[in-house]
Amino acid sequence: MTPPAIRRSRRTSRGSGFTLVELLIALSILALVGVLGYRAVAALTESETRLMAESERWRTLDALFARLEADLRAAQPRDVRTGAGTEAAVQGTVDERGDGDLRLARAGPEFAVDPGSAGQRLRYRLRDNAVEVLYLPHLDQPATVAPTAYTLATDVARFRLGYLDGGGRWRDRWPALGEPLVPRAVRVELTLATGETVERWMALQ
Repeated sequence: MTPPAIRRSRRTSRGSGFTLVELLIALSILALVGVLGYRAVAALTESETRLMAESERWRTLDALFARLEADLRAAQPRDVRTGAGTEAAVQGTVDERGDGDLRLARAGPEFAVDPGSAGQRLRYRLRDNAVEVLYLPHLDQPATVAPTAYTLATDVARFRLGYLDGGGRWRDRWPALGEPLVPRAVRVELTLATGETVERWMALQ
């Protein structure tokens, strides 16, 4: 016969342990907490990545507008020679898709041999959903000189330009009859690939 003290010790020992079912439940809870924690961290990481990409996109667009405005403010009010022909100081046209195509004469270094030729000929256009700026080294040059192109912004669906004349009317082409070589203002409208539209007005006079 087992003494009472030994029987009590065995019962106490069995009561202070964990059953297999309890261990499985505890492991399941730990696994669930781990999965929820992983998902929370993954969601935070994805959100941070999206915010960084969005911030970078708006910085790129802001840099594009700042660059275009600086070039327009430095526009030279004189026509330029391109081979046997001439182009207007600010020449705005529309391509077959209705997007703006802007050429302008911008002031440049003052150390040129001929002060009247100091500057660059620039062109802004939309190509393959990217806004590009093309540089020609001088204001006047042969038609055979090839420009150097740089991409300023991508994922752009539309690039619309408007030019403000002396009567307060917006035109999609420039120059206009009876108007100065440089418009009073330029309106830039970008439609992004995501469907958002961004508009900026640039006063020049």
